[in-house]
Amino acid sequence: MLNITEVRVKLIPEQSDKLLAFASVTIDDALVIRDIKIIEGGERKFVAMPSRKVCDRCMDCGGKNYVRARYCTDCGARLAAERAESDERGRPRLYADMAHPINQSARNYLSETILKAYGSEVTKAAEMGDSYQGAVDDHEAWDGFGAFAE
Repeated sequence: MLNITEVRVKLIPEQSDKLLAFASVTIDDALVIRDIKIIEGGERKFVAMPSRKVCDRCMDCGGKNYVRARYCTDCGARLAAERAESDERGRPRLYADMAHPINQSARNYLSETILKAYGSEVTKAAEMGDSYQGAVDDHEAWDGFGAFAE
């Protein structure tokens, strides 16, 4: 099983969307996974692994475009509307995880550990009130827009 040696959570100030916080997880004091999102779902909070938008190539010029783009960003050619691959539920696959657990037990353990750390951070913020500053990564500064900036 995973040996999670540290979890850092950065709460996001009240927003209209469902993003609650970002987390960084250290495994075996050797590997860090950053930009893990903690999201308020319909029925519960859940953890979303870091991801990137899925891209494909323009048939005319070969330029890279997000699969939701309607026109090529390089040559302006009109792109086919339904270019995204479908996931197991038949929905278009718009994002690809950059890092993710390989099996369900590892996913459950990781999620439970991150959500527990999130709960502790929320409690700490409530107790400290206006003096709460939140977790800051030792090597990078929080940029305020959902990522750690170098």
